[in-house]
Amino acid sequence: MNKEEIIHILETEDENEIRGLFERAAAVRRRVQGDKIFAYGFVYFTTYCRNNCNFCYFRRSNGIERYRKSEEEILALSKALMDSGVDLIDLTMGEDPLYHKENFETVIRIIRELKSMGTSVMISPGVVPDEVIDGFCEAGADIFALYQETHNRELFKRLRKDQSYDERMHAKLYARDRGMYIEEGILSGVGETDSDVADSLLAMGEMGARQVRVMSFVPQEGSPMENFKTPDRMRELKIIALMRIMYPEALIPASLDVDGIAGLRDRINAGANLITSIIPPRSGLMGVAHSVMDVDEGGRTVEEASEILRSMGLRIADHKEFVDFLNLK
Repeated sequence: MNKEEIIHILETEDENEIRGLFERAAAVRRRVQGDKIFAYGFVYFTTYCRNNCNFCYFRRSNGIERYRKSEEEILALSKALMDSGVDLIDLTMGEDPLYHKENFETVIRIIRELKSMGTSVMISPGVVPDEVIDGFCEAGADIFALYQETHNRELFKRLRKDQSYDERMHAKLYARDRGMYIEEGILSGVGETDSDVADSLLAMGEMGARQVRVMSFVPQEGSPMENFKTPDRMRELKIIALMRIMYPEALIPASLDVDGIAGLRDRINAGANLITSIIPPRSGLMGVAHSVMDVDEGGRTVEEASEILRSMGLRIADHKEFVDFLNLK
């Protein structure tokens, strides 16, 4: 698809055209991977952050309770997620000054231990130096996630206060060049235009992102954007479908972090092939867009997701199927 075609899809309100978009995206997903849907366990292990992003609940200046999970806790929670049937552990963190001070030695050790336990690992560390990325790569991390949120530099400045667009882009491209797959993502509903979205979708292909995502903005208490409205979910669903059609073999998440388990079916029907933000109940872990939604109630588990998928004629893939799909070691 070219830019004009993408913008047309984002603008259209024609029900037949929208229905055809979703049918085409779902058909592409079925052709590429049949009835298999992948699942990621989410371990947000430190909510401390040095940044002051205007959209984020965990921004530095927000006076909230925070936590740092110990190495033992991280490994135990990861093992519980692995036993439940997830295909990958997503290690996510704020840009915690403590880890930057110790040069991420603990994180590198955790990655190495998880790999020895037989799981795939994605690391979502924020912006880190090249030598830290070298350490992640040498420890065996499979995917490096670092969302730009937007590829409009002026909008980026408004979202990520006092941060460098180029440093953020460099980190993920360096990880790619070191041999890791990269994930790129955008936020919907933060002031972007249809043209901005089209530019982002095309940029994802140009940078060779193997995993691409969109998440609808959710207003966060205590942030400068807390009075913004969350966008109509049709926009996110259209973007998922466009991603699937443009990048047939990409990993495209249906995140439980935006609308909880209730939002899973629509995102899968739009072409997503991956469930993210699976969190063990009563674990003390948080999500990001919705920090607690469905967590302690057990709504973010493989069991809950599997039940919905079964009703759709789909299933959670096993780890070998995930590794084979990505051609991982």
